Amino acid sequence: MKKAVQFLLGLVIIGLIYVVATLIHTPLSFEKQLETRNADVIVKLKDIRAAERAFKSKYQQFTGDFDSLIYFILNDSLEMERKLVDEDDSVAMAQLKKAGKKNVEKYNIAVIDTIFNPRKLSKEDVQNLRYIPHTNNVEFILEAAKVMTGANVMVPVVECRAPYKYYLDTVAYRQNIINLIDDRVNNFNAYAGLKFGSMEGSNNEAGNWE
Repeated sequence: MKKAVQFLLGLVIIGLIYVVATLIHTPLSFEKQLETRNADVIVKLKDIRAAERAFKSKYQQFTGDFDSLIYFILNDSLEMERKLVDEDDSVAMAQLKKAGKKNVEKYNIAVIDTIFNPRKLSKEDVQNLRYIPHTNNVEFILEAAKVMTGANVMVPVVECRAPYKYYLDTVAYRQNIINLIDDRVNNFNAYAGLKFGSMEGSNNEAGNWE
């Protein structure tokens, strides 16, 4: 009887140790995953934002279609300008003026070769821009439109979102994610995930991580 009680007490102690260890380990583990996965998502959001800004610079609007955005990156070009001579070179500047030329030369460069500098994205990288990291090819939510400002001016807007519940482990950290979403929405009145831009008005495509 005594041995049975000791055995049961041993099981209870082991169970308590496990519960305490879990209570300590789970929040720390979740915070590590949140930090790591947020960083991966932000990298892609920044790349999508760079592409959207380049698209707008050429077409005066954003696109809410990933097919159009990816085609633009892989196949389109941007017009750039560069100086022909150093403006401190008085002789060269005088020669340009005599020839009736401006010290500016326009040239075209492939979109993919300029907007991600100094990084280089492969064709596969670009084709996978639409997918949120740490998901089974779940796409970012991408929207674009034109909205009227208070000054009665139509401005292009864009918003790209990745909800926490898409890329965090909702099985291992179900309650942690519920608490995180509740905190973001109810305490901070903020989006429960990562995003840039806004469909409500122009905000210079600001990211909510910045």
